[in-house]
Amino acid sequence: MSEIESTKPKPKTGWLNIAVDYGPLLVFLAVYKFATPEGDAPLGQIAAVIKGTIAFMVAAIVALAFSKWKFGKVSPMLLLSTALIVGFGALTIWLRDERFIQFKPTAIYLLFGVLLIGGWMRGKALLQILLEAAFAGVDRAGWLKLSRNWGLFFFAMAALNEVLRTVMSFEDWLWAKLWVFMPLSFLFTFTQIPMLLRHGLALEDRDEVLKDQPPTD
Repeated sequence: MSEIESTKPKPKTGWLNIAVDYGPLLVFLAVYKFATPEGDAPLGQIAAVIKGTIAFMVAAIVALAFSKWKFGKVSPMLLLSTALIVGFGALTIWLRDERFIQFKPTAIYLLFGVLLIGGWMRGKALLQILLEAAFAGVDRAGWLKLSRNWGLFFFAMAALNEVLRTVMSFEDWLWAKLWVFMPLSFLFTFTQIPMLLRHGLALEDRDEVLKDQPPTD
């Protein structure tokens, strides 16, 4: 039985992982857009932000529960991201200030960057703990390089988020999450494939790299 199970192809769950990561953000965008009043109405915009935040928090918890049900586990990154969504969301609702929602990605990027770079400096590839099952064959040097590269990328994304939330309106910043941050994450992931192939990644697994990437929301 074990030999039969070992020869079964790995389930293609990458796009479901992406839906779990970005679904709550899409829910927030939809609710915010629907609830935003026409014209210049600051109080109405704050109300829309609060409604969107409540929907965001609920969707994040649903996504976490779905991950547990569908995949049988919840990744530490998803658990942390959900906790921060709920925490910063609660502050947004309590203080009626959308800046807490905008700072949440910065907090996540900085925390992941510190963890990955800190692990790399100690000779520990923390990404290997999360993604080894998806990227079979990658050697230790490859995992260390991948952890270092993602750590630096997360620092860059934190800086970018701070710049964009300063110079953009709240709604433009929301759309930047889809049209700037997500494409950059996929592009960066794609640039890592040649390095991973040199360090043992099987050719049949290279498409999974683009699906099973660390969350960047």
